[in-house]
Amino acid sequence: MSSREGEFKKRRRDNFPRSQKRDEMGSNVDSSSSVIIAFKSFQHELDTRHDKYERLVKLGRDITIESKRTIFLLHRVTSTPNKDEVLTESEAKLDAVRQKIKQVAQELVGEDMYQYHRAFTPGLQEYVEAVTFQNFIKTSTLVSIEDINKQLIFKEDFEKVLDATSSNSLDGPLSDLEDKQPSHPHVWSLQVTPVDYLLGVADLTGELMRLCIGSVGNGDIDTPFELSQFLREIFDGFSYIGNTGPYEISRKLYALKQSLAKVENACYTLKVRGSEIPKHMLADVFSSKGELIEHDEGIS
Repeated sequence: MSSREGEFKKRRRDNFPRSQKRDEMGSNVDSSSSVIIAFKSFQHELDTRHDKYERLVKLGRDITIESKRTIFLLHRVTSTPNKDEVLTESEAKLDAVRQKIKQVAQELVGEDMYQYHRAFTPGLQEYVEAVTFQNFIKTSTLVSIEDINKQLIFKEDFEKVLDATSSNSLDGPLSDLEDKQPSHPHVWSLQVTPVDYLLGVADLTGELMRLCIGSVGNGDIDTPFELSQFLREIFDGFSYIGNTGPYEISRKLYALKQSLAKVENACYTLKVRGSEIPKHMLADVFSSKGELIEHDEGIS
């Protein structure tokens, strides 16, 4: 008997559509209530933050893509006779990347950067990798985080605004535009964090290892010894961090160790068997030995 009553009650509830129930509940809600107004403001704030986060994710992807293209371009220095031409072209590409970073800085005006940091941190790490790679090709040194951040301070003064509008038709005389001249230029900045810098430098070691193999393949037997010393200094610096740094450091440190081992193996082969192996076959020998090193270390 009780089961039948339960089925009867269930059927009676199902006779009323849910949309009708929601309409009845909505009609009883006072839209001018302070609680409803507060929740609507929360909804607007959350939607605004979500939209900004998605825009920053897209900008971060663009920064990553353009930085990778810059790195691929810089690897051409091993095969082209005109090194300065490659560096000039790479600088133009990095300027385009900085314009994307400027847009990120403009999005973060008045915001806490660390609330949105995960959206664009892969792009900043890739940018650090590209900048440090270019600087090493130029000077054989590691650029500091302070020098990188100096390039990420953007100013836009009245003269630039005037140049941008000079090609367009002005509604009023030039004096009207000059009356609107700001007293101070607009300044935006986005500072690379120490973690972004360290992770970018750790990724740099992989590019240096590829530069070493590419240099040997083109008959350059001096670059591997320079890279070996440079990578050893970077590895020693990361060793001081140990387990006190971010969790990504330990994973990057393992890859750094593999890159160092490949370069040191290249230097050993050049020193011991360099005269026996033809120059055009050295790159293949190093690649095969690098695969053996990875197999011995348990890398699949």
